[in-house]
Amino acid sequence: MAASEAKPDQDEAIKAVFKRFDADQSGNVDVSELGWLAVSSVGTFVLGDINDRFFLRRTAAVKADLNETVQTLKRQAEAALEVGKGQLVDSSGGVLDVHASIKRARLQNGDVLVLHIGRVQVQATRAAFAAVLGDGSVETWGDADFGGDSSAVQDQLNHVKQIQASAFAFAAILGDGSVVTWGDADFGGDSSAVQDQLNNVKQIQATASAFAAILGDGSVVTWGDAACGGDSRAVQDQLNNVKQIQATAFAFAAILGDGSVVSWGSWGDVMAVDISEVQDQLKNVQQIQTTESAFAAILGDGSVVTWGDVPNGGACWLTDQLKHVRQIQASDIAFAAILGDGSVQTWNNPDMDCVVVQDQLKNVQHIQATAAACAAILGSASVVTWGDEDYGGDSSAVRDQLQNVQQIQATSGAFAAILVDGSVVTWGDADCGGDSSAVQDQLRNVQQIQAARGRDGDSGAFAAILGDGSVVTWGASEAGGDSKAVQDQLRNVQQIQATDSAFAAILGDESVVTWGGARYGGDRCVVQEEAEEQEEEEEEEEEEDTHEEDQE
Repeated sequence: MAASEAKPDQDEAIKAVFKRFDADQSGNVDVSELGWLAVSSVGTFVLGDINDRFFLRRTAAVKADLNETVQTLKRQAEAALEVGKGQLVDSSGGVLDVHASIKRARLQNGDVLVLHIGRVQVQATRAAFAAVLGDGSVETWGDADFGGDSSAVQDQLNHVKQIQASAFAFAAILGDGSVVTWGDADFGGDSSAVQDQLNNVKQIQATASAFAAILGDGSVVTWGDAACGGDSRAVQDQLNNVKQIQATAFAFAAILGDGSVVSWGSWGDVMAVDISEVQDQLKNVQQIQTTESAFAAILGDGSVVTWGDVPNGGACWLTDQLKHVRQIQASDIAFAAILGDGSVQTWNNPDMDCVVVQDQLKNVQHIQATAAACAAILGSASVVTWGDEDYGGDSSAVRDQLQNVQQIQATSGAFAAILVDGSVVTWGDADCGGDSSAVQDQLRNVQQIQAARGRDGDSGAFAAILGDGSVVTWGASEAGGDSKAVQDQLRNVQQIQATDSAFAAILGDESVVTWGGARYGGDRCVVQEEAEEQEEEEEEEEEEDTHEEDQE
């Protein structure tokens, strides 16, 4: 299938198809990888590739029997163009049914089709991954109890636009605004009780074990563990004109169009959320941050209102001195606010009190947190830390190296700082990635770092993407700190996602490479092989069924 230049007259036709598809998708289209098909003669299809500036790059001829399925044609198109999975779009902007035959799809000689390939998106629960592939289908792997097995709903997972994850389940928003869920049924994986309400869904937020969906009309639908916000009936009549939702592990807080707040769920025990004590203060709310079981809202005047579990940051009487707040950073157990003058205030958990380093906290630009410690980047690009020393609160051993710091990433028990020169400095619990000495000479020209946080300061790891697209890992091997088994595959890496103890890297060709704890999603190979075998079997069955139907 030799490549050739595209014809000018086909260029305009393809652009027209894309524009109709783009309008139909409300602008949510990634045009970085597109292709086209022109039916030049009966059974012969000419394929091409279009980039994000609408310049056609190459074409290739593919022969297909008109009785074959659109799926077969699509696969041939993907192979000829050397791209990942995509969706075939007809001249009206509609996505072709891959199960129909080419003949039944009513493709005519000279028709122009677009092969739309979306970017691969990966989301993670605590122990499983879900990837939205280029054709809008979904592949899952990892612990089945955490959403690693989507076989029960696989036939519904088509034209998926985005996925949200709780700790135990996934929720996918489809192109038509409906929702498909899977994972632990008690913790958000079963939405059957509200399925008829899940229409025109715009976005979804999650606690540890429940979901809340914002619909197009600003109303909200919830499902999952009632104790974690899965039951919103007590406040349902207040959930109107909702703009955004934030979540702790156990509760939700919705910001309404008028800047007020509605909250529901619990504080991790039988005690239900009650914001009556601060309700009249929650006006003109701009943003909300959360610890594991408390909320902190920044108002339009820069003041702060908190509610929730007192030991974890919910003590509302401690925020009187919080004025002109610029941003708030949260660990699992406490809040830290950066004020307008660059100073920092913390409240509630005494282990996270910054009083010992208060005089050093000047001109603070950003704060990062482990489970029980904080690290602040100052305007001078130096770093100040505080909190539990076992969780990275003591950086004295590397203080002299912490200069020209650009950004900081954290597991539950350690920090990793990227310096301006692309090198990395780490500190904290070695089992959580606090010791990078074994790979220090490889950590050059680092662009970004992802963390498999582990749980409660136990067994975390880091993965760094270098400028050449390769990856360096360190930390607990069982959490992904050892990537030797897949190192030769980690080339041209674009981004990395993580569960508690495993990583998934998305490469430039949209393929995915995983490593780390197998039960946490670190072994995708077995799942991928099984999925490919199943696809081949289904395709053969479809070809047989289609051929029989056409003969009739």
